[in-house]
Amino acid sequence: MPFLKSLHRAFFIKIQNSFFSAKKIRTSRSKQAFCRTIRTKTAIAVLALAGFLSSIEAGPAAKVRDPRLGSSAVVVLDQSTDEFLLAKKPQAVMPIASITKLMTAMVVLDSGINMGELITIGESDKDRIRYSRSRLPVGTRLSRMQALLLALMASENRAAHALARTFPGGKDEFVRVMNKKARSLGLTETRFEDSSGLSGGNVSSARDLCSLVNAACRYPLIRTFSTRKELVLKNGRRPLRFVNTNSLVRAAGWDIGLSKTGYIQESGRCLVMQALLEHRPVVIVLLNAAGSRAQINDVLRIRQWLERIG
Repeated sequence: MPFLKSLHRAFFIKIQNSFFSAKKIRTSRSKQAFCRTIRTKTAIAVLALAGFLSSIEAGPAAKVRDPRLGSSAVVVLDQSTDEFLLAKKPQAVMPIASITKLMTAMVVLDSGINMGELITIGESDKDRIRYSRSRLPVGTRLSRMQALLLALMASENRAAHALARTFPGGKDEFVRVMNKKARSLGLTETRFEDSSGLSGGNVSSARDLCSLVNAACRYPLIRTFSTRKELVLKNGRRPLRFVNTNSLVRAAGWDIGLSKTGYIQESGRCLVMQALLEHRPVVIVLLNAAGSRAQINDVLRIRQWLERIG
C-alpha cells in the first residue's frame, strides 16, 4: 500500500533529523547516555509503528467460512433466536420423500383417533409406485400407535399407508387434511399427494420444512418416536427388529430431539433434525444429497462449523 510505505519512510526521516539536530554533547559520558536513550526510544517507536502497520494490513479477523455441503438445499435455524445460521436455496421446491411422515403423524394425532385400535397390513398397503420392500408382511396386525412408531422411526411405508387407509374418510380425506394442515402452518411451498412420501408429488422447500419441524416438535409423541433407537415387533413366531433410519440417533454424543430421513430417486437423500449442538438448539434441513451417507456427512460438517463459530 503506497500510503503506508510513505508513512513508514517519513517516520524514519523524522527520527534521523531529531538525532542529528541534537545539541553538541560536551562529554563522552553524556554522549554515550544520549545515544543509548535515542536508540531505546527509536526501537520502541519502530516496534509501535510495525504493530500499527501490521494491524492495518491484516485487517479484521478472518470470518469462518461456511461449510461445503453436498445437499442441494440447506437450512440451519437457531431456535433460540429464530435466525438462519445457514441457508442454501431455502425456497427451492423439491420432492421430500419420507419427510412427509412428519405431517402424517401430526394429522393422525390431531384427529383424536383411537391409537390403541388394531389395524392389519393389507395388500393395498404394498408400494405400487416404486415396488419398494417392506419388513411388515401382509396380514401383520399391530396397533395404530405401533404403526405410527414404525412410520417415524423406521420409515415403514406400509405402516404410513395403513394409517391413511384406516383414517375416517380413507386415503383421499387423509391427504386433504394433510394439505389443509400445511396451509394452516403457512407452508406455501408444500404439497402432499400421499401419506408415505413415495409419490414424487410430495414437495416442499427447506424453509417450509424448517417450519414443519418446529411444528412437529410440539408433539411429544413425535419427538419420542422419531428418535427411538429400535423396536422389536412380535409377529407370530418370528420377532421383527426395526432400527432408526438416522444412524446419529444411535451414536454417542448426540442430543437429538426430533429426526426424520427420506429417500426416493427424485428427492435424493433428505434429513431433518432438531438437536442441541454446541449448547444451541437448532433445526437442520438437508434436501437432495447424493450418496448413501451424504446427508450424515453434511450434519457432521455443520456440527464442526458450529464449534468454530462458537
